[in-house]
Amino acid sequence: MCGACEPTLTLSAAPDSVQGTNVHAGFSAPVQRALSPVGVYLQHYVRRDAAFSDHLKAHSDHTAAAAAANAAANLSLADEDDEEEDDELLSLDPKEWKQQDHYAVLGLSKLRYRATLDDVIKAHRKKVLRHHPDKKAAQGHLNDDRFFKCIQKAFEILTDPVKRRQWDSVDPEISTSIPSAKDKGDFFATYGPVFAREARFSTKQPVPELGDDSAAREDVEAFYEFWFNFDSWRSFEYLDKESADDGSNRDNKRWIEGKNKKERANRKKEDIQRLQSLVDNAFKVDPRMIRFKEEDKKKRNSKRNAREEEERKAAEAKKLAEEEAQKLAAQKEADEEEAKKQRQANHKLLKKEQRNLKVLFKTANYFAAGETATAAEIAAASEKLDKIIAAKKDLDALVAVRTEIEAAHAAGTGGATVDEIVAKL
Repeated sequence: MCGACEPTLTLSAAPDSVQGTNVHAGFSAPVQRALSPVGVYLQHYVRRDAAFSDHLKAHSDHTAAAAAANAAANLSLADEDDEEEDDELLSLDPKEWKQQDHYAVLGLSKLRYRATLDDVIKAHRKKVLRHHPDKKAAQGHLNDDRFFKCIQKAFEILTDPVKRRQWDSVDPEISTSIPSAKDKGDFFATYGPVFAREARFSTKQPVPELGDDSAAREDVEAFYEFWFNFDSWRSFEYLDKESADDGSNRDNKRWIEGKNKKERANRKKEDIQRLQSLVDNAFKVDPRMIRFKEEDKKKRNSKRNAREEEERKAAEAKKLAEEEAQKLAAQKEADEEEAKKQRQANHKLLKKEQRNLKVLFKTANYFAAGETATAAEIAAASEKLDKIIAAKKDLDALVAVRTEIEAAHAAGTGGATVDEIVAKL
């Protein structure tokens, strides 16, 4: 109470039976006192408030993660509006609710763990409007509330953060397979979707992405550091074959609970080993890690690498020199062969030109003064011919001489021209 506040009380009149009675007491002055927050009721309030806060936080975290996943996958509830309800789905037994696909029951098969709380509520509202027992009864389907019970169970599980995580942990429609280290193909296309799928189980958010081949080394190392120490919230209570609440007595309940805990621990151990295998396989075949290891190896062996580099360069230089020498030798040989062929061709042409010149002398009657050349004139002309042939070893020079003699012979001065040519030799 506040010490400054003075309470004012108005008392009713005393009954007739007590008229004349004197009151020998009064109200004490107000006193301010400090109250300590203790007691079982306060503890219960705190626990309830904390549980409610955790409940809201879990919904908030899941909604944010689901919205981000939907945006990345370009999915929305609109995609699920016309999801088909087949006979197998509609004939589900609500007693076998653990075997039903809760997402399929609410029409969220494609969104699944990416469905936000709003998506679940909207999908539930649509299903209730369609399958409510009252509406079924109006349509003549009496006592047909089995699928409606399945809807309610699915809604109960998917709106409870703890139960939904238990269901999402064992959702049979989500693959748990991992690539083998021997698998061929593009590393990032193979492992990227798998790590993205498993990232939803991480207690620490956000989860680093696999990246691409151009990722910085520190980012790649941080990625594997995170996954080698991956903390998963995945649990396996949903797969319990029996519930401790079904035990007939305390001992039986304890036995069932112990059995369930053992099976959960075994499944958790297997899941941890599966994730460890995933990270180990990726680490082994990641082209970036292979490249980083090779770079580290080169750094550790820098002297040897430098020596090997010098030897390699020397070997390459020697090889290039040998190849160049071989090319030069081959070119020289080819040039010599070509020159030889050219000389042979020139020699043939020279011989041919010499024959042409001899034919010219013979056709010109050895440039004799009369119609018939005498033996002396033939001998003299042949001697001049031999001198010209002996002096003119060049094809072009011989051709020029022959052309000059032919022109002179046509002009009637062939003999004089031959004498001039011989005189100039």
